[in-house]
Amino acid sequence: MTETTQRICIVTETYAPEVNGVAHTLSMLVSGMLQRGIHVQIIRPRQNKEDTGGNSRHESGLLSELTLPGLPMPGYPELRFGLPSKRKVRNTLEAFRPDAIYVATEGPLGWAACRTAHRLGIPVVSGFHTNFHQYGKHYGAGLLEALGYRYMRWFHNQTSATLVPTAQQAAELNEHGFERVSVMSRGVDSHQFSPARRSAELRRQWGVKDDDLVLLYVGRIAAEKNMQLVLKTWQHLKGSNSRIRLVLVGNGPELDNIRTRHPDVICAGVKRGEELATYYASGDIFLFPSLTDTFGNVVTEALASGLALVSFDYAAAHEHTEHNHSAMLAPFGDEAAFLRAAATLQERPNLLSQIRHAARDIAQGISWDSIVDEFLQHLYSARALRVTHGTKQTSSGKSRVSVQKSRSV
Repeated sequence: MTETTQRICIVTETYAPEVNGVAHTLSMLVSGMLQRGIHVQIIRPRQNKEDTGGNSRHESGLLSELTLPGLPMPGYPELRFGLPSKRKVRNTLEAFRPDAIYVATEGPLGWAACRTAHRLGIPVVSGFHTNFHQYGKHYGAGLLEALGYRYMRWFHNQTSATLVPTAQQAAELNEHGFERVSVMSRGVDSHQFSPARRSAELRRQWGVKDDDLVLLYVGRIAAEKNMQLVLKTWQHLKGSNSRIRLVLVGNGPELDNIRTRHPDVICAGVKRGEELATYYASGDIFLFPSLTDTFGNVVTEALASGLALVSFDYAAAHEHTEHNHSAMLAPFGDEAAFLRAAATLQERPNLLSQIRHAARDIAQGISWDSIVDEFLQHLYSARALRVTHGTKQTSSGKSRVSVQKSRSV
């Protein structure tokens, strides 16, 4: 990366050790920037009363954090949205003097950072990580979906560029009036997530033999993740083979209800690091029933772990896999096809084995290193554009939308 981009600020509502796709993606980007000798500042809400910004300290001294007050997100009480705190944000940006700012979430903190950056002449690139506008219908607020989309469009059109993880997502946002949209995919650590981590001991704890099938789900246990289809798929396959087990890894508002109604489902809770990788590798079929994800980092982690993916044909599955070769893909929203796809893997063990090997091969070609380089290039381009065209870019005219895929895809 060019030496002219050496100080980057990240503004986000969520960060490690919180467990979600946004926090994971940002952690990988920050780690990559630190390895390249770039100074990084993170501005985020406090995760709890004891949080003073020490969770991400780096031995290089290149990382600093500003933690601000926050409030629980509706429907996501374990996450917090940051309050605007415009004066603190301005003082911090003036002291740090970033070459560019990446705003990963669209809450009040992100809004305050965008406004302050515009006044200071700092270019801002935003990320469209989460389809929050779709979540309202799952929490009794369906009428807010259209309003949420309008806000998201307004927010992102204030920035120099909006980064999305797939060409499919870029096309959708373009159709809805989002401007300056570019694709930046996601990577996966194929060393951490590997079939080599398969554990016979863990499978014995689950009560399964080597040739028994384990269905695995990793992610938030919540309505917007379509958990009812996970349970329906398990029950559908269990009808012809009572030894099939379902393992859920994660936490969320639906977890207690599942534990009560389905005591034979293995609910493992949140797993991290090597333990998470072991859970992945010890499964056989990975179920990804979500209809709301922008990408789904868990999909590429499952591929790297050598699991046979069953998913709707969108997001990460659409970008990286091929139906009947490296995954089983159902048309978007077609639950009957999703069930048939899972049943096909149960009935055809040779196809299951073929798909698992193909999935691993694909994942080994998806590198975080190239994604970090591409991310920095987007930030550098925004900075060059700001220098060339002045201190404030407006959205008065339609800009060309880029839907080029990541070089690593």
